Amino acid sequence: MDEKDIEELQSLSSHMRRVSKKLKLLNLLRSAKEEYESNNFEDCIKICEKALEQNPDNSAALRGLGCSMQALGEFGKAMEYYKKALEFSDSKEIEYTLLGTVCYLEDNLEDAFKYYNLALDLNEGYDPAYEGKNQAMLEHHLQIVDLQDSLIRNEFL
Repeated sequence: MDEKDIEELQSLSSHMRRVSKKLKLLNLLRSAKEEYESNNFEDCIKICEKALEQNPDNSAALRGLGCSMQALGEFGKAMEYYKKALEFSDSKEIEYTLLGTVCYLEDNLEDAFKYYNLALDLNEGYDPAYEGKNQAMLEHHLQIVDLQDSLIRNEFL
């Protein structure tokens, strides 16, 4: 074997290690998704954390942690993970929509609108952002109607 053959083998070996690492990461993310969909949020969290050990900037793993925290009612932690995922994401409309949803769940409709609008600014065809924004608008409208009803009742008392 000459020097060129050795270099090619080393290059091939390096390439195979990178492919193997990516396959392991993909398998972890697939497993995390399955656990999340089965409502096994604690297991999803553990798997996402393992994925982040391999790739600390993986937006899908960060998003998985955020979704699990949100499902567990840990809205502050969910927001942190979504914001961190936003830093590394190629599909930022997803994170903006998730941030909007947390704000909506916390009855912070003003920030929910802000995040949904940011998502739609990036991808005006992103249906989940439209759905979230519409739900937040409906909730806002219902709050106004309730306030009006309350004022009318108080006027007659």
